[in-house]
Amino acid sequence: MKVAFITTDSREHFQQYDRTEPYFGTAPQALLEGMMGMEGLEVHVISCVRQPMQSPAKLASNMFYHALLVGRWGWMRTGFQGCIRAVRRMLREIQPDLVHGQGTERDCSLDAVFSGYPSVLTVHGNMRRLARLGGARPFSYVWLSARLEALVLPRARGVVCISNHTRQEVEGLARQTWVVPNAVDPAYFNVVRRAAAIPTVVCVANISVIKNQNRLIRALDGLGQQPPFKAVFHGLVQPQFPYDAEFMRLVKERPWCEYRGFADKAGIRQALSEATLLVLASLEDNCPMVVLEAMAAGVPVVASRVGGVPDLIEHGETGLLLEPEDISSITKAVGRMLTDEAGRARMAAKARERAKQRFDPRAVAQRHLEIYREVR
Repeated sequence: MKVAFITTDSREHFQQYDRTEPYFGTAPQALLEGMMGMEGLEVHVISCVRQPMQSPAKLASNMFYHALLVGRWGWMRTGFQGCIRAVRRMLREIQPDLVHGQGTERDCSLDAVFSGYPSVLTVHGNMRRLARLGGARPFSYVWLSARLEALVLPRARGVVCISNHTRQEVEGLARQTWVVPNAVDPAYFNVVRRAAAIPTVVCVANISVIKNQNRLIRALDGLGQQPPFKAVFHGLVQPQFPYDAEFMRLVKERPWCEYRGFADKAGIRQALSEATLLVLASLEDNCPMVVLEAMAAGVPVVASRVGGVPDLIEHGETGLLLEPEDISSITKAVGRMLTDEAGRARMAAKARERAKQRFDPRAVAQRHLEIYREVR
């Protein structure tokens, strides 16, 4: 089977045009790793880019890479018309059996559904829901992405949902759906844990109202440093926004709080190696990769009972769930995990086994191959 896999090259997203090797979002990258060398599958990875970049022709024995140059007027301001046309031209050469678009945030889903070939989409972020929750301003990025999502979902043969939460969000528009969780990078199973000198609560998420870091900090105040601990935050901060500015103020006012900036994959693995537990108090989440990564690394997880998170964590068995708008719920959940050493070790071990069973790249890739054959 020949599949065109349309995703964003992160070199384009981060404007790292001097890098010679393509790399992709965490979830698509792990899925592609599972597909590498898979018998009976030929994959053509396609990404639209704004500037020429040196790239390999092949990523694996069965995997080819195509970076398509699209001019400045071919992107969001024109409904990604340049990307759609460039992908169509490439697909006429490839002649795939199926096109798989990754995400509804940018051009990939549009490229897939208007390709002229059978298509499936994966929804990573529920853009219509995020627009509703955040009160997205008309013509803002999230507002436009939400409308693009509503346009593409009915036009695909089906939608791969990474959680039951997403299935509930899209089933009114999608022709058919499948629930398949994200794959996790195998490197996280090899993270070597180190006992921290002082218990360390780690939060990895870009600073935003949706990710709820400010309420988390105030909830941690309630623990009163008994036992002593420190809270370490990783993620992008945009100080021009009031919420982010408040976050920086809250961190500076607390000697037990530390902000370490954005963490790449290696940085996240380093953070998890030092973490006593991972906390994610989001108001909305679909299938947060850092939860999967922490589970694979054997790090105890406390996360919100929202969206797709309950698909990942069984409360009291593989982690703890909290109510993100209830400060006392956050305080109690984190306090319980900090003080119950035996309990957190037991939950982390079960979570790691669960991650091996459900999020292994090869197993997730095999499920995708079954879906491709069904659609074809």
